[in-house]
Amino acid sequence: MLDESLLDSPDALAEADRRALLRGAAEAGARVRTAARHAAEAGVHDLKPDGRPRAILIAGPGAAATCVADLLGKLAGASSPVTRLAPTGVAPAAGALRWELPGWAGSVDLLLITTPDGSEPGLSLLAEQAYRRGCTVVAVAPSRSPLTEAVDGAHGLFVPMATAPYEHDEPLAASAPGVLWALLTPLLALLDRTGLLSAPPEALEKVADRLDQVAERCGPAVATYSNPAKTLAAELADSLPVIWTEGASAGPAGRRFAAALAELAGRPALVSELPEALAEHNALLAGPLAASADPDDFFRDRVEEAPALHARVVLLRDRPIGGLTAAPTARDLALSHDTPISELEPEDGGELETLAELIAMTDFAAVYLALASGA
Repeated sequence: MLDESLLDSPDALAEADRRALLRGAAEAGARVRTAARHAAEAGVHDLKPDGRPRAILIAGPGAAATCVADLLGKLAGASSPVTRLAPTGVAPAAGALRWELPGWAGSVDLLLITTPDGSEPGLSLLAEQAYRRGCTVVAVAPSRSPLTEAVDGAHGLFVPMATAPYEHDEPLAASAPGVLWALLTPLLALLDRTGLLSAPPEALEKVADRLDQVAERCGPAVATYSNPAKTLAAELADSLPVIWTEGASAGPAGRRFAAALAELAGRPALVSELPEALAEHNALLAGPLAASADPDDFFRDRVEEAPALHARVVLLRDRPIGGLTAAPTARDLALSHDTPISELEPEDGGELETLAELIAMTDFAAVYLALASGA
């Protein structure tokens, strides 16, 4: 059950936030600035690459590496394929994970290693393997971690991860807001130098400013009625989020939201892109998860019985490709099945700015849902 009274008590939120998730979300803009400075100090802006790499390979544990690969793949487009190297192993522990380069990887490819840990032996072995193959290696990880020596031995570039002092006490959640921006920002600066995407320093500063603006709108001191993140968290209580996305940047943001809901709040979610989502989830909305599916719910004991789980559509929209939009059809489909719908749409700006706003707002919502439900 969601404790909605906790949402409007900053002191109670702070007390419940044992993992510093809310603080990480509020400091996302500062994290981008710090990460950009670390990238510059590591020499990213001084690089003079000999053309674009044939392919980008990304390795790292957990949802953070998956989200980074998803975002970079969307931003880079078709200029160079972006492939995440999925780990193998018997457990999701640092010592058990192993990564392998594909057989075709060679001197014209770029390996990016992203990890909030840096102690994974498998990543150190991967850096050595890339060196033998002639792949260029760039890593973002905590400073003074074992991975630092492996990257140096592979003659690669190591960028220290931007961390906060309060994050050193316990392992970081891969979906924690601060982790994503600490890992992603240096790689945006790097791929800007290679010409795969546009993320010059002034664009990253705009991203940081937009994240600060979201923190002002969605911070713990802002009441639920005027706080879009708290409102969304309250709307998703006892619901199955069905996340529909539309637009160039909304897809990765929606998948990131689903991962954060699972890891931080312990909530399942479904995610799909419009217009295909309308066919994929039509039967779901017409089935037992529809709001009108349980005619006996009116007579349920509100104190003793847990509420039935019903779907709620969350529509994340950015600029529709080609100006075509399936949003009206999506609204009609949801309402025809008595399914409530929540909508988030960023303010105007560049692609990186709108992407950052969608991620930041949904990160805040996932954190509020986690704190208010005791996850």
